[in-house]
Amino acid sequence: MSQDTAKPSRKGLPRWARLLMTPLILLAAAALIWSQLPKGAYSTDLSRIGDGRPALVLTYDASFLAGMRVMGYMDEIRDDYMPQVHFLVANVGTPDGRSLANRHGVRDGAVLLFSAQGTLVEQLPAPAGAEELRQALDRTLMATR
Repeated sequence: MSQDTAKPSRKGLPRWARLLMTPLILLAAAALIWSQLPKGAYSTDLSRIGDGRPALVLTYDASFLAGMRVMGYMDEIRDDYMPQVHFLVANVGTPDGRSLANRHGVRDGAVLLFSAQGTLVEQLPAPAGAEELRQALDRTLMATR
């Protein structure tokens, strides 16, 4: 009776490829998550309203989706208006954000446009797209000149 002393062959990827696969998968997952994050942080400092520059304020509630959708519209137009307009977020989960939303009777996804002096110029309950937001900003800038 003869014994087979040959080692069983291992099928699949070589050891170096298996070791490299885990970091590559983690890196790809991290890149996917990073690409889904908002394009830039928005200030939540509502004291900037009325400081000499017009302000666009988004009311945002993490429990709902409208605010996140409108934030995407803000990302699209922000570079065109950034030097002349404050882009702010009023998080309704904070006392300041809740107070602002209650004072103006708005909910998640609403946009409030303030003059450079802090006067409410226009209110959009939930803009339908970046173009609507752009037109409202243009009207606000024209009204404050």
